[in-house]
Amino acid sequence: MSAFPTPLQKNDPQVQHLVAVIGKQFAVQGEFVGGGEIDSGHINSTYTGTFRQADGTLRRYIFQLINRNVFKDPFVVMHNVERVTRHINDKVLRVKKDLGGQTLNLYPARSGDAWIEDAAGGVWRCYNFIEGCVTYDIVENTRQAYQAARAFGSFQDLVSDLDASTLRETIPDFHNTRKRFEHLMEVAAADPLGRLAAVRPEFDFICQRENLTSVLLDGMAAGLLPMRVTHNDTKINNVMIDAETDEAVCVIDLDTVMPGLALYDFGDLVRTATSPAAEDETDLSKVQMQMPMFEALVEGYLDSAGSFINEAEIDHLAFAGKLITLEVGIRFLTDHIEGDVYFKTHRPNHNLDRCRTQLKLVELIEAREAEMNAFVRKVRRGSH
Repeated sequence: MSAFPTPLQKNDPQVQHLVAVIGKQFAVQGEFVGGGEIDSGHINSTYTGTFRQADGTLRRYIFQLINRNVFKDPFVVMHNVERVTRHINDKVLRVKKDLGGQTLNLYPARSGDAWIEDAAGGVWRCYNFIEGCVTYDIVENTRQAYQAARAFGSFQDLVSDLDASTLRETIPDFHNTRKRFEHLMEVAAADPLGRLAAVRPEFDFICQRENLTSVLLDGMAAGLLPMRVTHNDTKINNVMIDAETDEAVCVIDLDTVMPGLALYDFGDLVRTATSPAAEDETDLSKVQMQMPMFEALVEGYLDSAGSFINEAEIDHLAFAGKLITLEVGIRFLTDHIEGDVYFKTHRPNHNLDRCRTQLKLVELIEAREAEMNAFVRKVRRGSH
């Protein structure tokens, strides 16, 4: 557990100056009194700034520099973030009149834009600082699993009436499992480093499940699975938890928000929350498919998303967990065969180890898929 965010380098004059200069360019009120870099995430550079209001109270804001090495077009990212935050907060405050489930608020630049661009071409944005919350890096119990699923379900519910076509695809074909599989086939055929022979069991495991890769895409093409606004990074550390009530407040890290299938988000929740093993665990006996965690995910998700998702989506909740786990395994194996060109590695065969944990979880989900589907049907009956 960690408080969010954790200020660092509070007394660094360069950081203080940077935050003061950036802060002046956003429509925030008050006199700047201090700031610092914060330890939050591994992609963007994030800072907090504190401002004294006219009545003497202090208010904090988040200032974030988007990593242009990762997000090649930060303006597309900001287009999506602005659309989604505006829609959600308008809906929460004007329609629901309820703070539950709201997401981050963007503070505009004094120019009127949702961001500023510094002299070096860096793109900055300003968010509200959500006080009194903590984040978790690992799902430790079923309550946390429930809260995480409820938070992402609530997010999807709040944007369920936002036309997904108004958002732009920041990462094309991000969850196109069929294309991920085809790319693996191309890389395996080339076998640039001669690694294929040593990973035949993993490669064959994936090939035997080729038919799975098109199931959700076919459902979308048939009109059974609608295109929706999705988060695409549904880890628990992207959920703000109230420190006193231990309840989810909102989801953060909206950089990957774009059109997709609701099942992609739920599937990644299953992948990241049901097994206690690290993503690169070498002892595969530690990989588990914990049914109590899955059950908590289903209950939390359907409690908040059950009002808008359709029967076909509900029928594929367990399958989505299997598919997204397989997809990530495909990506890790592809990168291993190709020479570790995408994911950072810290030891030999690191991507292969990552692949093996995913494929082991796929195997475990398959063994309990009937049980998982039965639980989904049970919850669905109880909600009607």
